[in-house]
Amino acid sequence: MIPSAFDYVAPETLDDAVRALADAGDDAKIIAGGQSLTPVLRLRMNDPSVVIDLGRIPALRGVRDDGDALVIGAMTTHHDILHEPLVREHALLIAEATATIADPQIRHRGTFGGSLAHADPAGDLLASALALGAEMTIAGPNGRRQVAAAEFFEDLFTTSLQPDEILVDIRVPKHSGWTAHYEKFNRTAQAWSIVAVAAAVRVDGGAIAEARVALTNMASVPVRARGVEEALVGRAADAATIRDAAERAAEGTSPAVDGNADADFRSHLARVLTSRAVTAAAGV
Repeated sequence: MIPSAFDYVAPETLDDAVRALADAGDDAKIIAGGQSLTPVLRLRMNDPSVVIDLGRIPALRGVRDDGDALVIGAMTTHHDILHEPLVREHALLIAEATATIADPQIRHRGTFGGSLAHADPAGDLLASALALGAEMTIAGPNGRRQVAAAEFFEDLFTTSLQPDEILVDIRVPKHSGWTAHYEKFNRTAQAWSIVAVAAAVRVDGGAIAEARVALTNMASVPVRARGVEEALVGRAADAATIRDAAERAAEGTSPAVDGNADADFRSHLARVLTSRAVTAAAGV
């Protein structure tokens, strides 16, 4: 299908983008790579009067070291994140999750911020951002504000972004020396995750000193597997510990029932994939 007619704006600075969004009102959409928005427009599931393209704003791209954290521009592509040494060194879990996204063509166009702002519960980067305690920088007519990942994702395809606000960058606390793995279950290489698990651990002296585990598509937002984390920390990094901890993966979740899986199957997948993800991350 062909999208409905709309005006197209391509600002070259963040300030211009904020003004353009304010001028357009609620009847505008931001395009930040277009891998999710373009199909929606073509199917006429959304009918904006204005589309604001952030692709010409250099300040929204790139990864920089900011002391105890990495700052990743919202318009940084998945491809660039995969090939950024700083990410692999200090936020390995994000690199591991990014490597599973679709195919090279999508990874060259899709962006980190675009994926987070889209807030698809099956998206592969939401759980990693949550697990690592990422913080979002948001800009609007009243200035900038910071929102933790735990508060940023509010519901299915819903974030704390207001209609006149733009996601600027994502601050990710450094997890240097941590190992990580992202384990997903899907039907085909390019399909969204039916369930996936983002796991990062720090092993010290044969024991798990710290653990971060988050689940993809086990609720309307990404969720931390707190029970798993509690069961891992302070115990030996071995198969028995991980197997026992993984049994708590589905605690407190509310998995959807759809054509891909029912709630029981998703809960089963969460336990199995958690065991695999933590095992791989811990090198057991």
